[in-house]
Amino acid sequence: MRARLLPVYFSVGMDGEYREQLVRLREFLKDEAEILDPVPLGEKVPDVDVLLFPQILGEAYRSVEAIKAHNLPTLVVTSPFGTMNMWDWEIVTYLRHHGVQVFAPYSLELTRSIVRALAFRKRAKGAKFLVFQDNPGEGMQAEIFKRFFWWEEECREGIREQFGIEVVVRSFRELGAKAKNLPDEAADAEWKKWNLPTEGISEGSLRSAVKMYLALSQELEAYEDVLGVGINCLNESFFSDTTPCLAWDMLFEERGLLWACEADILSLLTECIVYYPLQVPVMMTNIYPFLMGEAALRHERIERFPDVPEPENHALCAHCGYLGVLPRPFATSWCVRRKVLRIVDENAIALDARLPEGPVTLVKLHPSLAKLVASEGYLEGYVQYPGSDCENGAILRVRDGYRLVEGLPSHHVCLVGGKRLSALRYVAQVLGLEIEEL
Repeated sequence: MRARLLPVYFSVGMDGEYREQLVRLREFLKDEAEILDPVPLGEKVPDVDVLLFPQILGEAYRSVEAIKAHNLPTLVVTSPFGTMNMWDWEIVTYLRHHGVQVFAPYSLELTRSIVRALAFRKRAKGAKFLVFQDNPGEGMQAEIFKRFFWWEEECREGIREQFGIEVVVRSFRELGAKAKNLPDEAADAEWKKWNLPTEGISEGSLRSAVKMYLALSQELEAYEDVLGVGINCLNESFFSDTTPCLAWDMLFEERGLLWACEADILSLLTECIVYYPLQVPVMMTNIYPFLMGEAALRHERIERFPDVPEPENHALCAHCGYLGVLPRPFATSWCVRRKVLRIVDENAIALDARLPEGPVTLVKLHPSLAKLVASEGYLEGYVQYPGSDCENGAILRVRDGYRLVEGLPSHHVCLVGGKRLSALRYVAQVLGLEIEEL
């Protein structure tokens, strides 16, 4: 689904500069947008996502009410490079002061991200999350899992009201049984199509992981426009002889489908908000700020955090024994290994993958569904604790560990490759969200 952009022009009409810029924008945004034929400002418009100004003139000062009357956001892209021109700042500032929502991007990639965010906002209305769970919170480690907001009806209803996404709940018990009953030959034939690295896992373990992929693929055929899928894979792990980690990677490569470990639909929605507009690496993981001390160490079954300067501004990131589910296109290294956590079946698997070291952005949708909480950091490297629940975790340096602990909405966060706060500010505006920077 692409965004629909309506070019508008002032009463003086379209000159050669306007027409040349329109040609450029149609080429720049050919994958992201449908750019309609231009119309005079004030004319009745069709169903579109944004007003596009390929050229903006001083007449804008006298046209504020006409622009506001369309009740649409405004996109100013006036330079030959797919950005706002520098001399448009005053008009943009004036329009914003008078209540017009104006997007004035300073890079072509930001322009594209804004347009993709508009497309995501439209696509989300009527789209679905598919989650597999039966009695969440009542299974393994109930003392932990009973605390999570993402399983509340309030959460599902809020996602529907705020974003238009329907959360469809299916039985994990039935999915697990379906996967187990698939023929071994079907899994073996499917696996031959994939060239994926594995280490230390049995033939039976790998076969079960592929069967889960096949069962999920069959389930997906019954639904249209599924943005992401999740399974209560830890808390109700007794319903399956495997874990869905490999399936999430395969479904991302095959369909571009996003995933939610532990059926965390707030993390899933955060991934969607990041990935669909920005098209950058994103994953969910657990964050253990060093400031949390023994409460974090005991959960991961490790004795101490690594020695680093300013430990108060560092965190360990790990999920299910490694960094977490990270698709191969995002990873510098990637391998399927046997499970680490005691909570899952002995036959289960996990993914050992690494995001590139360097700048990263932490982001998570607040339970209010009204704001994104975000912070930039630096992935300094990886640390291994053999025999623990952190065989390979990431060491993250953040700007202010105290603010991070005080402001994070969850132990689940999404790691995004690169410095993305500035782009996320624009995405948040498109989606009607605030953004809180830690």
